[in-house]
Amino acid sequence: MFDSLSDRLGGVFDRLRGRGALNEEDVRAAMREVRIALLEADVALPVVRRFVDNVTELAVGQSVLRSVTPGQQVVKIVNDALVEMLGGGTAELDLVAAPPVVIMMVGLQGSGKTTSTAKIAKLLKEKHGKKVLMASLDVNRPAAQEQLKVLGEQAGVATLPIIVGQLPVDIATRAVNAAKLQAVDVLMLDTAGRLHVDQALMDEMKAVSAVSVPKETLLVVDSLTGQDAVNVAQSFAGEVNLTGIVLTRMDGDARGGAALSMRAVTGKPIKFAGTGEKLDAIEPFHPERVAGRILGMGDIVSIVEKAAATIQVEDAEKLAARMSKGQFDMNDLRTQLRQMQNMGGLGALAGMMPGMKKAKAAMAQSGMDDRVLLRMDAIIGSMTPKEREKPELLNAKRKIRVAKGSGTQVQDVNKLLKMHQEMAKAMKQIKKMGGLKGLGALFGKGGLGAAMPGLDQQMGPGGLGGGMGGGMGGLPGLGSSGLPSNLNDLLKKR
Repeated sequence: MFDSLSDRLGGVFDRLRGRGALNEEDVRAAMREVRIALLEADVALPVVRRFVDNVTELAVGQSVLRSVTPGQQVVKIVNDALVEMLGGGTAELDLVAAPPVVIMMVGLQGSGKTTSTAKIAKLLKEKHGKKVLMASLDVNRPAAQEQLKVLGEQAGVATLPIIVGQLPVDIATRAVNAAKLQAVDVLMLDTAGRLHVDQALMDEMKAVSAVSVPKETLLVVDSLTGQDAVNVAQSFAGEVNLTGIVLTRMDGDARGGAALSMRAVTGKPIKFAGTGEKLDAIEPFHPERVAGRILGMGDIVSIVEKAAATIQVEDAEKLAARMSKGQFDMNDLRTQLRQMQNMGGLGALAGMMPGMKKAKAAMAQSGMDDRVLLRMDAIIGSMTPKEREKPELLNAKRKIRVAKGSGTQVQDVNKLLKMHQEMAKAMKQIKKMGGLKGLGALFGKGGLGAAMPGLDQQMGPGGLGGGMGGGMGGLPGLGSSGLPSNLNDLLKKR
């Protein structure tokens, strides 16, 4: 997400950071480029004007221009302004009320409202321990109620039994009563949508709201529609008491105009971002993290949270114990590769790591995708148990056998072995560091940055971009072995 905007801004700020001193004209020229980049990203014109004016006013101040690192100071000002534009702090759901707390989902047809309802319900159940009941009030769209029922079964969340012919207001009343009788914590109402904003839609939502008294009214909009999404949000905000917005298909939105404009134009916070089709592909919207991704600063916190959510405590402790003894074989590498898949794959991780913009671009340019992880897994699976424990046993004859068994080439086997060697070196460095005290050491001198020499070069043809190079040796280690002590602490708090 935000790829095109991030690339444009990255180029602007690389030039600023590359200069030892800045004058006012340098800053204003950079801000003109920022303005063009934001407009091309489909950010609303009034929002762009306000953003650029505020940043320029701060950036041309004497404290910045006379700073030892003026380029970095400008980037910080832009980062802070982006966070402000995106809404400041994280806006969480307000569930402080006598149960059942009602959450009403509204929006147009095709925005992903029903799927988002099930995603949030699953999140509330698994992460917050809430007992949730979902009810579909959409009697217009064929099979809409059945769709929510199926999604509820997949998410392990109860749904209100369907009574054919019942009107939305009556369904809402029945849902509230059922939630009270069943001691439900949160009741989620999936209301009907329309192809466009009309009075009938608004009247129906107001009637449902009157009988259910929702604590949260969330508008679901498709981020891929850009400024249309912002216009829809404005229309709803003028008619219904919205408390927040859910942006769907954020993973496919390379421009990001809807996300950047939404808060400034509507005054309503973005509470969730849908990042895929799976029921767990939704995350709270964190403005500071999104700003970091846009400016290429990465999002280490999200990586750690993903790791904490996907890595088994026993596996992490077992691997950490082996690392403390300097042990790291092919079985450990296989565990790491599978953890990477569970955390979203190479592209998702690269997009959240500081300084990995070029690496991610090289992956895309070379046509590389997460199938490379499956090929690596197949190669390791073709080895004997003894070979996995002692990769040095793999002579030329054995490599040919492994390649044939996994449907790959001997070169691919060699690249995987090189990757294992690089990771083994990284593990030894981490051991010397005493388990990485704090995330700051991770990318500093002597951290994983030192364990991945020449990463950008190795991502090209012949390196990982060409199949399975050794340059990403440290990246899989990020799953658990890269942060043994930190992740163990996180995992134990779950």
